[in-house]
Amino acid sequence: MAVSLRLFALCLLLGFMVFVSVNAVSSVEEKNVLQSLIDNSTMADRFEMSDRLDLQFNTNLKLELHRRNEDIAIEKNDSAVDEDPERVASMVDMNIRNSTERRKLGFLSCGTGNPIDDCWRCDRNWQRHRKRLADCAIGFGRNAIGGRDGRYYVVTDPNDDNPVHPRPGTLRHAVIQDQPLWIIFKRDMVITLKQELIMNSFKTIDARGVNVHIANGGCITIQYITNVIIHGLHIHDCKPTGNAMVRSSPSHYGWRTMADGDGISIFGSSHIWVDHNSLSNCADGLVDAIMGSTAITISNNYFTHHNEVTHRVQTTGRWRHWNWRSEGDLMLNGAFFVPSGTGAGASYARASSLSAKPSSVVASLTSGSGALVCRRGRQC
Repeated sequence: MAVSLRLFALCLLLGFMVFVSVNAVSSVEEKNVLQSLIDNSTMADRFEMSDRLDLQFNTNLKLELHRRNEDIAIEKNDSAVDEDPERVASMVDMNIRNSTERRKLGFLSCGTGNPIDDCWRCDRNWQRHRKRLADCAIGFGRNAIGGRDGRYYVVTDPNDDNPVHPRPGTLRHAVIQDQPLWIIFKRDMVITLKQELIMNSFKTIDARGVNVHIANGGCITIQYITNVIIHGLHIHDCKPTGNAMVRSSPSHYGWRTMADGDGISIFGSSHIWVDHNSLSNCADGLVDAIMGSTAITISNNYFTHHNEVTHRVQTTGRWRHWNWRSEGDLMLNGAFFVPSGTGAGASYARASSLSAKPSSVVASLTSGSGALVCRRGRQC
């Protein structure tokens, strides 16, 4: 009996030693895997990988990768804008005033009074000089260059049959490429995405001259990347998608959890310019900018069939001090904007204190917003 007890105790001790040894090996393995993920993948790839880690490793590794992603996004986006927000707002105001004065010259100027549009719409050969658009942004996102330094990519195929292996000529194949691209469209098309469109850095989507709709499916995700310009799209009726594999780069695809159904989701990204798009009737937001996204300009867009001008997620972290500004926007029918952060004082009160206008003037107020009808050889 004593021998049996000693043997049983020895087995327990050996079992405990094996358990400790396995746990130690597992911990080292997890650290090695985590470092490998950080060293050999993009931010978007790491975020996707983290959603699948619990298939092989424990939840701690998954949480640690999420935390690393967040820390890297904070560090990157903190350095994206190092300017006084008051100065940036003053620059926007000056640009608007200068354009308004030029418009008063009448036939001597083609100016619209809009400094962004005056930068490129006067050119009858705009289609030959598309990349000049990259020099026209104002505000915090004015340094977004998109695919200015890359070649043109012509989208010829509106289909989205395979989000993991997109065919050349499709929009999905264009936006996942690693190199800078200026993406244009061969003809009018309606693109119904099976899954969210995950973009890569240094891309411009330029739909001028054609009528392009992204509708009735997944829509655009800008996640942990930089330098994106989106111009001239109709984005509407976006649906929640996910629980599927989606490609984010030529070398990686991963499991995506459910997307909310935003028109454009900007997540942990910087140097983004969204201009002259028409957005409506999406399951969640029309444009969401979250997770410390910064250096963004959203201009000349037409938002309809939605109930919020802007919504901020309350946070107790460092992002609660970030600056929110509205300069010269017209808020109608009780819509409002609350500035916050450094210098959020009376100088911004006028943006939310304009008197309501009658509905009869809505058409004239919004005539220059949204996706434009542009024809070759004519001013746009």
